[in-house]
Amino acid sequence: MLSRRTLLTGAASGAVSLGFDLTRSSASAENAPLPLAEGLPAGAREVASLEALPGKAPLIKLTYRPPNYETPLSYFSEPLTVNEAFFVRYHLADIPTKIDPDAWRLTIGGDGAERPFQVSLAELKAMPAVELTAVLQCSGARRGLVAPHVPGVQWGYGAMGAAKWRGVRLKDLLSKAGLKKEAVEIVLDGMDGPVLDKTPKFVKSIPLWKALDDNVLIAYEMNGAPLPHWNGFPARVIVPGWTGTYWMKHAISLKAVTKPFAGYWMASAYRIPVGKFPFVQHFTSQENDATTPITEMMVNSLVTQPVEGAKVAAGAPVEVRGLVWDAGYGIAAAEVSTDGGDTFGAAGLGDDLGRFAFRTFGYRFTPTTPGRLVILVNARNRVGQTQTRELIPNPGGYHHNLMSRVVVEVV
Repeated sequence: MLSRRTLLTGAASGAVSLGFDLTRSSASAENAPLPLAEGLPAGAREVASLEALPGKAPLIKLTYRPPNYETPLSYFSEPLTVNEAFFVRYHLADIPTKIDPDAWRLTIGGDGAERPFQVSLAELKAMPAVELTAVLQCSGARRGLVAPHVPGVQWGYGAMGAAKWRGVRLKDLLSKAGLKKEAVEIVLDGMDGPVLDKTPKFVKSIPLWKALDDNVLIAYEMNGAPLPHWNGFPARVIVPGWTGTYWMKHAISLKAVTKPFAGYWMASAYRIPVGKFPFVQHFTSQENDATTPITEMMVNSLVTQPVEGAKVAAGAPVEVRGLVWDAGYGIAAAEVSTDGGDTFGAAGLGDDLGRFAFRTFGYRFTPTTPGRLVILVNARNRVGQTQTRELIPNPGGYHHNLMSRVVVEVV
């Protein structure tokens, strides 16, 4: 079996080298304004900066080691997020700087598999391919806007993006491996690792029933191009509707196991109190009496126009635009209030790019009275889930889906 060291140091002609050094700062976007969300804690505002990783546009750097970079709000005017502006999320700082796509192998095995095997990138691309558009959203998206603040990366609005993903159905690979009847979960592992031996490696699992869903992919393309290095090159796991913690980057191993996986990132991290959130899909083999793993995204929205603090003219039409999305049940409506939430009107919805995609919305109104005006947006999906008026507290700051709020000044 190929080792991680071989993959990272291979000098084959097909190797992809980023040439970056995580011991020093990346290039800064000089003189660019820093588009931080209102409500971030002071400490996060002090350390954040607008910087460009190799191959990326200037993004909002929240941490450098490991690299965690947020997409600026301006990139969300369209339902697909361009690759160079797609957010970057790592848990551990020992990440690959050079990957030889010809040497890369994905191992499918585990004690729940009858016929373990390896597949190369070329072999993966030769298998029947599937394309779908899906939102990738960090589990801790908008954590920096939670009050009172909780530990973790202090994300604003940009820890998410939507792309058209192309790859192979995970269930096709598992079928080739031959699953035993005792298999209960699929354990996902990637190439990034800890700097210190005592730090647990980032390894996740998904229930077998989810792994066999037609929409779960091992993707090698993103928006018609090879996956960017920072977004999982050469292949990553795509779990549409579920938060990004399961979307393993730089995938190297998929193991069918006959007992629930007990690693740190499942047993202790990314968990929420039982009964707090109205999600539909439960990860029952990982639940206990007090907590349950975070699974699907909550219905949500983002206002991209007008921006916070904008001045609008009394008597002139104002366009409210943005995005709505959910875990894949389908958006039923986007509703807009221009009186602080007392009344709501139905917004128009843009093209449906698929049930896991962003959907645009638009709403026009004419303010008449000068002064401060509060705009609220509430998305509703087809299973009756809506956004909340009050935060649902939890230790990880997960599932921030307050109604989107923008305050403008009417002049």
